[in-house]
Amino acid sequence: MTELTAILDAVDANLDDSLARLFELIRIPSVSTEPHYKDDCRRAAEWLASELADIGFDASVRDTAGHPMVVGHGPKIAGPHVLFYGHYDVQPVDPLALWTTPPFEPSLAPQPDGETFILGRGASDDKGQLLTFIEACRAYKEVTGTLPIRISMLFEGEEEAGSPSLGPFLEANAEDLKADTILVCDTDMWDHDTPAITTMWRGFVSEQFTITAGDRDLHSGMFGSAARNAAQLIGTIIGKLRSDDGAVAIPGFYDGVEDVPAAILDQWNRLPFDAEKFLADVGLSVPAGETGRSVLEQVWARPTCEINGVWSGYTGDGFKTVIPAQASAKLSFRLVAGQDPDRIRALFRQFVTDLLPADCSVTFKAYAAAPAQIMDLDGPLLTKARAALTAEWNRETALAGTGGSIPILGEFKKRLGMDSMLIGFARFDNRIHSPNEKYDLSSFHKGIRSWVRILHAFKE
Repeated sequence: MTELTAILDAVDANLDDSLARLFELIRIPSVSTEPHYKDDCRRAAEWLASELADIGFDASVRDTAGHPMVVGHGPKIAGPHVLFYGHYDVQPVDPLALWTTPPFEPSLAPQPDGETFILGRGASDDKGQLLTFIEACRAYKEVTGTLPIRISMLFEGEEEAGSPSLGPFLEANAEDLKADTILVCDTDMWDHDTPAITTMWRGFVSEQFTITAGDRDLHSGMFGSAARNAAQLIGTIIGKLRSDDGAVAIPGFYDGVEDVPAAILDQWNRLPFDAEKFLADVGLSVPAGETGRSVLEQVWARPTCEINGVWSGYTGDGFKTVIPAQASAKLSFRLVAGQDPDRIRALFRQFVTDLLPADCSVTFKAYAAAPAQIMDLDGPLLTKARAALTAEWNRETALAGTGGSIPILGEFKKRLGMDSMLIGFARFDNRIHSPNEKYDLSSFHKGIRSWVRILHAFKE
């Protein structure tokens, strides 16, 4: 029997014990956004630190301005040094009445197709995912007496609250936390049976602007046509943000944006993805992005400009014939590699300002911003992780992008200078952030086995 086989067998034999530990963690109501759960958040951090200590980590609970961090360091072993990140905090459970089982009393629910659901708040996001890695380390230590490589752990308790303490904590502890790469287990499989590594995620810029025309709302009969209508003006400006071919029409917006390499496009084309169904599932049928780009390109690898909200004038019951003096909108840009968030914000503001009539004005309000990131697809650790996942799931591992933006990864890059590798075992129907959150038992089990294979591959 090989060492790897012995460790995987230990994972299988100890699954009930692993599940019992997950249930213990789920029972701690570590809701980070509600102050009366403050003590429970600390209790979750202390529980994790204790579990890490049990398997040989030098682990501690570190105070922050908010909820504590957990930091653990394994022994200094030759080979790559990885930092594993997860979060122990969970979303609020409201509306409680929609839960079919108590959210902090985990249970198993066998399904007609043979799957079993682990029910409870945090089962998937992120306690179940986080524990897949810890349990893999536990199995490795049990069989071999040590860990395969140098491993550090970082668990935070404010991810669901926007991670306000993470940046300062990373800045203050940079030397203690630096490693060769960061492993994150808080993402999805490609589909029910296909593992995925998220290799690119878009950056973002969010902005609000308000246009002012007259010094007050005006009577549309007395001033119609002669007076500028702020609502109409903002509509005109918004309408000019995109050209007829779906591209963003802000001058200079695409400077630095490169096409996706042909090899990556070929890999995406082999993924089991139905573009028509993707849109049909939300009641649509015609892609609205750049003409000639596939739907996956549009949502993973091309920058966007989206209007998130518009308001102006009278919107109450009945009717009021006014010419609005002010109109406001919120919009966001998703950015790709080669785009600087500050530059995009400046280009947008100049675009709006240039379209204003001489007697109108505009004010801007900046919200969050972060750059896009993309992994080196030929990196040795990525290559090994991909092969290990393929071996466990018997499906080619998808190298996926995500249309969303992940601010914490920007913090890791900015504060520690480290790239992140996102490997998750959630499924799209896990109902995270919603009532009746679940995690498939097969995801938990094979997630542990997957990390064993990945760590074993990193050792070689």
